[in-house]
Amino acid sequence: MTVFDRVKLLANKQGISIVELEEKLGFGRNSLYAWKTKTPNGDRLTKVADYFKVSTDYLLGRTDDKTALSPKEMSDIGQLADRMLDGLESENSVNFYGEPMSDEDKTSLKAALLVALEMNKKRSKKD
Repeated sequence: MTVFDRVKLLANKQGISIVELEEKLGFGRNSLYAWKTKTPNGDRLTKVADYFKVSTDYLLGRTDDKTALSPKEMSDIGQLADRMLDGLESENSVNFYGEPMSDEDKTSLKAALLVALEMNKKRSKKD
């Protein structure tokens, strides 16, 4: 399946034509049809992915997971988890049954936070 085929499938699911999509995104007429034989540039691919709330990897056929997170999104999630843990540590409130958490427990908590944040981000992309 080409990039164009995936875009057409997504457009059909939303009840819009390729021409309407091109107009909404500010692309030139028939520019998306060129994707049948050519690989799109990164900016345009990202614009289409953002419009449909799918990953560029999905459009490129690298994954069938429409909600796959980009490396930047994964990095953002990691930074958010770090900030959450830092906030807990700064208030001396990271305790486990009244005892300070060990480094191993903190690592486990961070892993759980990462999973929860990633799931939440993916869930928000499905809508």
